[in-house]
Amino acid sequence: MKKWLSRLWLAVSLPLLLNLPLCVGLLLWQKLSIPGFLLLLLLGNLVFLRDSKRKDVSFRVQMMKEGGRLVYFGLYGMTVEILLVIRVYFQHALPFDPGPALLAANAVFAFGGCALFLTLGVCLMILTSRRLGVVRRLMMILTMWIPLLNLAVLLYACRLVYEEYDFEQEKAALRRLRVDSDLCKTRYPLVMVHGIGFRDLRYFNYWGRIPRELKRNGATVYYGNQEAFGTIVYNAEDIKKRILQVMEETGCEKVNIIAHSKGGLDARYAVSRLGMGPYVASLTTMNTPHRGCRFVDYACRLPDGLYRLVAACFDQTFLRFGDRNPDFYTATHQFSTKESEEFNRQVPDVPGVYYQSYTSKMKNLFSHLLLSIPYCMIRPLEGENDGLVSVTSAKWGEFQGVFSNSHLRGISHGDIIDLKREDYKGFDVVETYIQIVSKLKEKGF
Repeated sequence: MKKWLSRLWLAVSLPLLLNLPLCVGLLLWQKLSIPGFLLLLLLGNLVFLRDSKRKDVSFRVQMMKEGGRLVYFGLYGMTVEILLVIRVYFQHALPFDPGPALLAANAVFAFGGCALFLTLGVCLMILTSRRLGVVRRLMMILTMWIPLLNLAVLLYACRLVYEEYDFEQEKAALRRLRVDSDLCKTRYPLVMVHGIGFRDLRYFNYWGRIPRELKRNGATVYYGNQEAFGTIVYNAEDIKKRILQVMEETGCEKVNIIAHSKGGLDARYAVSRLGMGPYVASLTTMNTPHRGCRFVDYACRLPDGLYRLVAACFDQTFLRFGDRNPDFYTATHQFSTKESEEFNRQVPDVPGVYYQSYTSKMKNLFSHLLLSIPYCMIRPLEGENDGLVSVTSAKWGEFQGVFSNSHLRGISHGDIIDLKREDYKGFDVVETYIQIVSKLKEKGF
């Protein structure tokens, strides 16, 4: 009931507020109480337009929702004002003559107020929404001066903002239900192993918001700390050291490994060839190219001199980021289908270690613009893929399935690790990992 009263009050009070000069003129003409009218208007907006659910979500989400509300206020006010201009300014439908000065002042005040609502609303949405993304933000900025198109883009952005708000409310409600939960408190600690081209940095987490939510639900989380462009053998040594470190620090007999992309190959080598099998309870690989990547097969056909020049540039760059022995040339060639076949022969699964795998898929080349080219190259040869790794290549051990959503976008190689910290309609990446870890707990790991 309060929700509808709020909307009704808004429908009445917002036009009155925007046309305050005319309202004041009318009140003076009728000799009514101006202070009483203004006080009623102010109290109505404060009481009826307050969103009682905002306390459930973060300040960012509150501001995002307010941005959407301000945009709707501005669009509604602009619509009413255009109708009012036609009725009052051209048809003179007022019981008194306001004069051209008052009409001009009222028009400036009303349309200026609408513009202020719209500007503040758009700024808040651009600054606070995660779902809008870079491309949609650019669309909003570039189309803001194009009539009708700007309206369509703005309404689309508002819809995304309200969907994100509802999504965040559901997450907040779920967190309240899981207060002090041990849902992800596995028997053995988790070691999360990153893929190629990244490092475990202090101020930028490769896994996005995932580790924090796992910890909130009882998990003990560590990281592989291997190099960005180290070879499989070199990185496996780092992972071995890390496993022994974690065991010594926690007093646990084993660890659970969750590895993404090349990290899955690094971890498999450490388990099979470096004697870590007795100390690993489970290995979960996410979008790992166990059988290679056809895109890399094409890249390897480039002139060797050119490839080595590019590799040298990457090596020099990642030396500055902390890699001790970057080897871009060898590390990337290890993704070829030929080398993968040899790797799988030399690195068998260890009995007693639980191997499982997951992957995701893009639905079209627009799902992730940076991965459009490799997606198009892999699709005709290997079918469904995440922009880098095909579904077939990602299957290893007990294959648990393909993550996607019910919409056109799909889930890319980067989306599966929350790389952009965005929420996608029909897929909650953070909740996905909570379910993965909770299943490990159920299995006794």
